[in-house]
Amino acid sequence: MRVVNRKENYIIDDILKGELVETSIKYYAEAKEFYMNEDKSLKDDTKMYDVYQYTLEDGSEVGHLCWGLTVMYPVLINGECNMTRGHFHLNETCGEFYYGAQGNGLLMLMDAHGKTWAEEVFPGSVHYIKGALAHRLINTGDKIFKVVACWPIAAGHDYERVEKQPFGYRVFKYNNKLEHKEIRR
Repeated sequence: MRVVNRKENYIIDDILKGELVETSIKYYAEAKEFYMNEDKSLKDDTKMYDVYQYTLEDGSEVGHLCWGLTVMYPVLINGECNMTRGHFHLNETCGEFYYGAQGNGLLMLMDAHGKTWAEEVFPGSVHYIKGALAHRLINTGDKIFKVVACWPIAAGHDYERVEKQPFGYRVFKYNNKLEHKEIRR
């Protein structure tokens, strides 16, 4: 048997790197609309989160997978905890797994009727997200929050649907205590 040492993609300092890894960086300037109120004291070039995505396939066949890593920074926006944009899957038959790698936060979930709830994410926690659920990550800690994900390429991302039907809660942090505020839609 021949053993191959693949060097194209690897993890360094808990970051997914390599020539086939796509990286997306979200700065506050592009994320302002996610939050309840704009924070004028926060600079537009404040890094909110990074997403690293790796796949070897084009998604043309059922079963092709993506491997990803989200790195979220401990930023508060007028007390509101930093969060990802959130999305539904275009193909609702495609689920997704999240794995808490570092830090603490929440995985916020929402069904098609707007019912919203969250699961605590911490190092070693594993979360299965059904394909029909919207989902977003929220950094509730004071340190960097890292979550590994695996999903079918065929899942797709539907961001517009979350804009039209926002998550039912916002998470704030005041004096080191979390507050969950219900949003009237």
